[in-house]
Formats: sequence, structure tokens, C-alpha cells
Amino acid sequence: MPRGRSKWLLGGVLFALLVLATWWWWLPLPGQLLVQSDELSKADGLLVLGGDVAGYRLQAAGELVQQGYAPVALVSGNNWYYGLWECEVAIDFAVRNGQPREAFEPFRIQANSTDEEIQLLFAETQRRGWKSILIVTSNYHTRRTGILVNRYLPPGVRVRLFGAPDRYFLPNQWWWHRESRKTLFYEWTKLLAVLLGGL
Repeated sequence: MPRGRSKWLLGGVLFALLVLATWWWWLPLPGQLLVQSDELSKADGLLVLGGDVAGYRLQAAGELVQQGYAPVALVSGNNWYYGLWECEVAIDFAVRNGQPREAFEPFRIQANSTDEEIQLLFAETQRRGWKSILIVTSNYHTRRTGILVNRYLPPGVRVRLFGAPDRYFLPNQWWWHRESRKTLFYEWTKLLAVLLGGL
């Protein structure tokens, strides 16, 4: 074997061994980078982003309202579910699971992306005069949401993000479950689209 090729082969083997020896450090990174965690503080109102059919966002939002972080949670949602409004179905689900109905208020929207949803929600919070806002979404969705919040944040408004836990997605162990791997792939695809100027 030529000397040059043997050096490349040895280098490849050493690199592969390095990758295997440090997997515990680099493998969680794609999941961790999707999560943006802000310090909680009291706000004029709370926004719950749509798209969580399991109810984890609603559960987290209800608990934050009961803990006094905001007087009410504004729940957004389209009417994509057989003519039913997602926000109303979500609130009914939360109430059946022990949350007080007065903690929530439906916000019926027609949005085809988180980008559009954020713009509509900010328009509503401006109408209500909210100067401080808590936004609740799924943990894996916080990084992309944070980018869009910074893109459309009205002047003089403070926003904090809260990532609700997901049934399958654990940022530090995203590779263990098929649904978690799918979530990671789709969310990174959407995040890159946002970073490149798309939706």
C-alpha cells in the first residue's frame, strides 16, 4: 500500500475511534440546540401555540396560570379538525384533565405556519395592551419560536419562552425513539427554512 494511502487510512481509523469515544458529548447536541429555555417571570398574559395534539402545552400553560405567572392563557388554533377549532378542543381536553376553564381563552386563527401564528398572536396582544408575555410551546419548538419572536416582536414588549415536555422527545436522548428521531428531523428542516428566510 502506498505510504500516502496508509496515512489516510490510519487517520480515518483514528477519527472513527475519536467519534465513537466522544458520542456521549456530540450526539445529544442536535436535540439540545432545538431547546431555548428562558427564566420565568410574571407576565400580562400567556400564549399557547397550536399543534400539540397530546395536550402537554395546555397542561403546562394551565399550571403556569395557577402558579400566578399570568392571569390567563390565550390558546391559538385553527379549525382543521373536521371543522372543529383546535383551540376549543384543546381547552375542553385541559378541563377534562383537571384544569380550570377560566384559566384559558380560545383564540381562533387561520394560520398555515408558526410564522403566521406568531404575527397574528402579536397583533392580538398589541390590541390587548400586553407588555409582557409568556409563550408556551413544545420543548423542541422553542428555538424556532424564539427566532420568529425576535423577528416580529413589537417595540417595548418582553417575551419569555417556556418549553413544555413532549411525550417522546427528550433533547438529551432523542435517538432512542422513532417518533423522537422524526421530530428532530422535521424540526431541524423547519428551523433551517426559517434561518434561510422561509417559513
